Amino acid sequence: MAHHDLVVIGTGSGNTFLDERFAGLDVALVEHGVFGGTCLNVGCIPTKMYVYAADVAELVHRASTYGVDASVDKIRWTDIRDRVFGRIDPISAGGREYRVERSPNVTVYFGHARFTGEREVAVERTDGSGSDTITADRVVVAAGGRPSIPSVVAASGVPFETSDTVMRVEAVPRRLAILGGGYIAAEFAHVFSALGAEVTVICRSPRLLRHLDDTISDRFTELASARWDTRLSRLVTGLSGDGSGGDGEVRLTLDDGSEVVADTLLVATGRTPNGDRMDLDAAGITVHADGRLAVDEYQRSVSAEGVWALGDVSSPHQLKHVANHEAKIVGHNLAHPDDLRATDHAFVPAAVFTDPQIASVGMTETEARAAGLDITVKVQNVGDVAYGWAMEDTTGLCKIIAEKGTGRLLGAHLIGPQASTLIQPLIQAMAFGLDARSMATGQYWIHPALPEVVENALLGLEI
Repeated sequence: MAHHDLVVIGTGSGNTFLDERFAGLDVALVEHGVFGGTCLNVGCIPTKMYVYAADVAELVHRASTYGVDASVDKIRWTDIRDRVFGRIDPISAGGREYRVERSPNVTVYFGHARFTGEREVAVERTDGSGSDTITADRVVVAAGGRPSIPSVVAASGVPFETSDTVMRVEAVPRRLAILGGGYIAAEFAHVFSALGAEVTVICRSPRLLRHLDDTISDRFTELASARWDTRLSRLVTGLSGDGSGGDGEVRLTLDDGSEVVADTLLVATGRTPNGDRMDLDAAGITVHADGRLAVDEYQRSVSAEGVWALGDVSSPHQLKHVANHEAKIVGHNLAHPDDLRATDHAFVPAAVFTDPQIASVGMTETEARAAGLDITVKVQNVGDVAYGWAMEDTTGLCKIIAEKGTGRLLGAHLIGPQASTLIQPLIQAMAFGLDARSMATGQYWIHPALPEVVENALLGLEI
């Protein structure tokens, strides 16, 4: 049994804080999947590379709007795929090589980790050659999450793809059925439809992206329903078939008796923290009802001494920028136990890279009213500003929620072109306590740039 000063389980954000501060420690790093974590290999980065290709294709499809006649001659899917993973896979391999070959104080264990006692971990080797049991003074759990698979799908035996696998299929399916109505479903529906697939989205909710502000969710649902075959408020009651990108097909029976027939099924019904596969009880590690490891403001386990956690396995926000922030906090607190820093989840932004793009930060209107706040709300259409005219935009909007009297910014929600970029000054204002009136009038806004939609929304608030 080997003992280490520190064990880190997971090579995503958990691998990012192991810098020169830990060079004098004996560190163990455990990975049971692909080196580099979800974001690098099957999440943020590759998906957005696909999204950009889809955006280009969509722009060509809509070019006639601007008096430019153009067409997409061919979608070279394998070239798109190889461009993505021709860049991603070497980064993952390079990270692995660096830790294995050029980090003398780090021992890398490849296998599945599960706890067998307090700060004691058994690692079942990936190659099936056995297991290693290791102990440590401190353990960081950064084991991430995995796609959630509904029981009706799992029990059916029907082949399916998830966000972990669908980007590496051999061809764009002619008919793609997507089960789910969240951000993963919205992004892949955009990608595959722009690249030639007939997309059907099956969602148990009456709205897509229902976790967002109602105005945004309603607008996106309307737009999506015009672009894709959307089956809302529907449950899958049965599946049959043998298709998953091959010559077969998949049949999905819905609770209203209708059927959806597709060549490929993509399951995009959320993600599950991986803690349930780690025998956390053996280490006395408490979890929330949804399976996330319970941590305090310093990212320490609330129940197990010497155990820390970060990222999707413990965070209420399944976002890479949050995991990176938490990793910085954990790294500092491990290196400076007498000068602990707390995690800041006050104004966590998020974006959905679908079409149109969506971004949000802070409270929704419903949340603000439920909190009893006296609020003012302004919705400004992108098409009302000069650059919006140039784009002929009829779908985008900026919605800002502020407190009456003080002008305190409570929430911002955007749908439309460049939403993930346009929201950044609002995030900054909220983080640094800048009120709506000061933000609107205390600086120049470039005319006729698209940020004028944010300026006009701020000015329109009845503070």
